[in-house]
Amino acid sequence: MAPTLKILSINPNAQVHAHPDIISARNAAGQSGYVWVDLCEPDLQTMESLASVFGLHPLSVEDALNEDQLPKLENFPSYSFMIFNIFETTPEEVLSKELDLFLGRDFLISVSRESSQGRPLLAGISALIESNSQRVEKGPTYLMHMIVDMIVDRKFNAVETIEDRLDGYEDIILSDFRRFNLAHLMDSRRDLLTIRKSLFHEREVMGKIIRQDSPFIEPQSLIYFRDIYDHLSKYYEMSDSARDLVTSLMEIHLSMISNHMAASANRTNAIMRRLTLITTIFMPLSLISGIGGMSEFTMMTGGEENWKIAYLVLILAMLAIAALNLIAIKRMERDLPSNTDEL
Repeated sequence: MAPTLKILSINPNAQVHAHPDIISARNAAGQSGYVWVDLCEPDLQTMESLASVFGLHPLSVEDALNEDQLPKLENFPSYSFMIFNIFETTPEEVLSKELDLFLGRDFLISVSRESSQGRPLLAGISALIESNSQRVEKGPTYLMHMIVDMIVDRKFNAVETIEDRLDGYEDIILSDFRRFNLAHLMDSRRDLLTIRKSLFHEREVMGKIIRQDSPFIEPQSLIYFRDIYDHLSKYYEMSDSARDLVTSLMEIHLSMISNHMAASANRTNAIMRRLTLITTIFMPLSLISGIGGMSEFTMMTGGEENWKIAYLVLILAMLAIAALNLIAIKRMERDLPSNTDEL
């Protein structure tokens, strides 16, 4: 993607003007104003040109080009370098993009990226500046606060989206855990880890700013950064609570699966028990019918002339034994679990 560069001058009269180059912007800003350079999708050539004009350290340039840096605050002789994260919430996941800020006495450089839809992640900041022009005219520190405050508000949307998603997962698990995919919880857990790690380091950055570790941040603006610190602490606690909820949902889901497997095992045991009882019933009947059904036995017991009566007595005896076994089965079934009634 080609880099997009905007160069603006902001003077004490709250006038914001766009310029084709940095020299004209500095001339328009004068001694009391400052220059804001907004760079989207940076490349090495553009960053080196900015470094030559504003005296940026090569390590800062390297960090701005590398998107895998953790939020931090570093001070250099002519500027402070700060890294923050911008969250983009998609239906599948939460994406973390890097925002680099170079704050000097008379300039602010913001280096950002595009969203997954190809839009600048700092889109809308110009309208925010126009609505708060009286604060922006005070200096680049206040403009940096507005940018950071806007992206911190988006972090709340990301955390709230995950919380709503977890509430929906909870309803599915409690209603019908069989149709729930446990991979959804793992995805939410991964997103929360990304958010939590970013919030932790960003809160440390705000703590350094509040302690006035940066000489380029005006003391009068610290009250605004304290408000951002409070928001980051709140969102960090929300992410912790959401992570605990993910763990609880996993335990509930696994518990319901275990209960279902235990119920299936109980039904299997009940079936085997019933088959064993049936086998037990028919074993003596098979023995009696095998012996009593022989013509030699019936003729010896009832005589040749009474063999019909002997077979009738044998059948009646077998029916009586079967009835007694059936009564015994009914009594034993009273001790079976209630969930086996459907069998």
